[in-house]
Amino acid sequence: MIRHLLSGADLDAATATRILDTAAEMATVAGREVKKLPALRGRTVVNLFYEDSTRTRISFEAAAKRLSADVINFSAKGSSVAKGESLKDTALTLQAMGADAVVVRHPASGAAHRLAEWVDGSVVNAGDGTHEHPTQALLDAYTMRSRLGRLAGLSVAVVGDVLHSRVARSNVLLLSTLGAKVTLVGPPTLIPVDIAAALAPGTGVCYDLDAVLPGSDVVMMLRVQRERMGDSYFPSAREYARRYGLDGPRMRRLPEHAIVMHPGPMNRGMEITPEVADSPRSTIVEQVANGVSVRMAVLYLLLGGNNA
Repeated sequence: MIRHLLSGADLDAATATRILDTAAEMATVAGREVKKLPALRGRTVVNLFYEDSTRTRISFEAAAKRLSADVINFSAKGSSVAKGESLKDTALTLQAMGADAVVVRHPASGAAHRLAEWVDGSVVNAGDGTHEHPTQALLDAYTMRSRLGRLAGLSVAVVGDVLHSRVARSNVLLLSTLGAKVTLVGPPTLIPVDIAAALAPGTGVCYDLDAVLPGSDVVMMLRVQRERMGDSYFPSAREYARRYGLDGPRMRRLPEHAIVMHPGPMNRGMEITPEVADSPRSTIVEQVANGVSVRMAVLYLLLGGNNA
């Protein structure tokens, strides 16, 4: 097992499959009367979040607590970071406190990799700038496998703001490793030149959503990250929704077995309509639940199960 989880590229097929299989075992804990395992008793997990987050931070906290770890939640707001403390100094402080694992979200791409150089414990990248978010890709893969029974051979369309999406990058790397075929779909202004070839051979690019729907097993809609946009990448929200939003008529063009995914939070009415988000094909709520099981598996294998 790897020491850190910083990128989807850190995972080969065997390691990724082991995490998914372990997550399936962890999912059974949720059905118990006492939803706890003693696997990480005495270990300390620090959630180091420099960006606002709801789903990811709570998911990691729940995962660590269900494994009986001690959890320290660190928010940049109200901390010494607001007074100018550097990431390295914060890392050294955590090191002195005996952190066994640091889960980090940071607005700077590459921050998780730098942190891994400064601490002795394991580092889990919970999102760094526009770079990557590997545990989101793992929970997405877990959800696909749970719904469709396999990953190898699936056709996955990742639709929307690829340019600013760390979720897209991690998903392309991981799903390609596990044998799925990924196609990036969106306006040319939001799909970087040569990104497909740079991430994984075999990844496709298409600028026409309607063209890819009939052949897709999975459609993953990305949030339009307007907070990261310094310029106008499309004429208007209405125009974006008309060309790249997933609505009822478009959903009905999908194969009967196909599923719809979204990493959240959603811009309802823009990239996805309520009719689609709340339909039986949608896995959005499942993804949130699966995130706890997958993050339990990651923390367990990094901290407690390397020799299992």
